[in-house]
Amino acid sequence: MSETVEPLDGRLFGDGQPCFGCSPTHPHGFHLAYRREGDEVVTTFLPGALHQGPVGIMHGGLVSTLADESAAWAVIAATGKFGFTTSFTAKLHQAVRIGVEVEARAKVTSASSRIVKSTVVIRQAGRDCFTGDFVFVLLDKAGAEKLMGGPIPAAWERFCR
Repeated sequence: MSETVEPLDGRLFGDGQPCFGCSPTHPHGFHLAYRREGDEVVTTFLPGALHQGPVGIMHGGLVSTLADESAAWAVIAATGKFGFTTSFTAKLHQAVRIGVEVEARAKVTSASSRIVKSTVVIRQAGRDCFTGDFVFVLLDKAGAEKLMGGPIPAAWERFCR
């Protein structure tokens, strides 16, 4: 379905790319990198004090950010294309604790030429903390530029539909 895409991290999109989830240089970002395990992409993340909502607990919006980024990388790994999130459903099963590593696993569950669906599970200490289903749209260059409000970086062009 896709060309082989490596590395599965923000370096793929060129120097200085601004993604909060995967940019290796974002000053406040997650700096996520993924590996393939069968049909899944997997990453680990250690939530710290700056990721708190309630004391000792990772902010739910940041848990969702981790899930969205993981779902997006499943799309890239499976299709070789960059998707834009259009919707997601999520369930937070239990709090994600600060200072305890989490693992996020994501995989594509269906794909067409324009719409890709993926699912994510985030686990901590052997328990499911988050499960969610995501829908992405794959855009051509013109559609991506319209959505982004201007030209896309040259390094991103090969990931357009």
